[in-house]
Amino acid sequence: MKLHVQTLFVAIGLGIKRNWHIFLAIILGVLFGNYIHDNPASFSVVVKILNLVGQAFIRIIQMVVIPLVCSAIVVGISSIGDSKQIGKFGKKMILYYGIITVLAVMIGAFLVLAIKPGIGVQEYISQSSALEIQNQVNTVISQQKGQIGNLFLNMIPQNPLESLAKGEMIPIIFFALIFSLALSKVGEINRPIVSFFESVFAATMKITDWIMIFAAPGIFALTTVSVSSFGLSIFSTITKFFAVVFIGFCIQFFVVYPLLLKFFSKVPVGNFYTAIIEALLVAFGTASSSATLPLTIACCEKRGISHKVCSFVLPLGATLNMDGTALFQTVAVIFLTQAYGITLEPIQIIQIMVLALISSSTSAGIPGAGLITIALVLNGLGLTPQQLVEGFAFLFAIDRVVDMLRTTVNVASDAAVAAVIADNENEIDYDLLNNTEQYKEII
Repeated sequence: MKLHVQTLFVAIGLGIKRNWHIFLAIILGVLFGNYIHDNPASFSVVVKILNLVGQAFIRIIQMVVIPLVCSAIVVGISSIGDSKQIGKFGKKMILYYGIITVLAVMIGAFLVLAIKPGIGVQEYISQSSALEIQNQVNTVISQQKGQIGNLFLNMIPQNPLESLAKGEMIPIIFFALIFSLALSKVGEINRPIVSFFESVFAATMKITDWIMIFAAPGIFALTTVSVSSFGLSIFSTITKFFAVVFIGFCIQFFVVYPLLLKFFSKVPVGNFYTAIIEALLVAFGTASSSATLPLTIACCEKRGISHKVCSFVLPLGATLNMDGTALFQTVAVIFLTQAYGITLEPIQIIQIMVLALISSSTSAGIPGAGLITIALVLNGLGLTPQQLVEGFAFLFAIDRVVDMLRTTVNVASDAAVAAVIADNENEIDYDLLNNTEQYKEII
């Protein structure tokens, strides 16, 4: 694979520009937290204040989840239904995106259940918090036992407004899906409602941007509090979690996508990755699939995939297809249950996987969005991020690096599906794709 040095420097530059404050917050949090750990008596008030700041940051994240999820579903599905390309490309796009995302959550669940990275973190979770969470989840599980039918019935809201007020994410999503499908079938009369949700989505995206501005103090506070309690040894225990996520991403990137290309198209795997290398590097640098989208389209179009396919598949993929995020959320939620000593039944594991699949598709294509919509997956266990603030400190501590990796996976996924559909519909120029020596620099 040909690496373009210029592109590499651009990607690194973008990564530093966008992420330096997050990295700095983590480093300062580690240093200050370790100092407090060695001098606890002098900083008891400071720790309380920082704990308050960290919990406030978690609560702000919770605040935006419902409007973001609902508006993303309505805008995404209604836009697919309105597109003239839905008959030709839409079904295949949904099929291929579905296959790779289902494989992603299965890979994530298998790895985290086999390696159990959360077990080593249990000593860093207060026993009172763990016991409270265990009792709450056990209550939810006991209510579900022997009542699988009721579990599915409870997904259907009797009163959508009541579910909205209570923050019951699964019934809210069910209604949003049905409502969105109906909007996509009623024609242009849906424009006022769709425009409203487009405005809501744009506004919640802006709020998410603002939240990420406050990510630095929030992550600094969470990191400081965690390290102040247990010292630097806390990071040695989370390496296993990072390893699980990294292995999962590698399997998705180096096994799943090449198999997709091999079995469903004639696209050469090596040439495919060479064609999109600039987009992958910038995705890694920016940790934003939305920011990378113009470059992804440019790479695909200038290396052989038709504009007709790129203009339809890639924007929708950047909005709805986040299999790297789905894999991460599956691993993260099961990791948290292990950290808090929660024993999951098979039905709960399946539920986590399904909700991660849905949650990932509602994640905004911006840095940190994967941790925002993870609240949806936790809701299936009757939990909120605020209750798991100790565990979330681990996730935030390494999320910036994980986010850069999962964004790279997400962008590769979008491009792979576009390449397969282009091959299926004879919308790919193989003479151009296979002539890698003649590729022009995109950046």
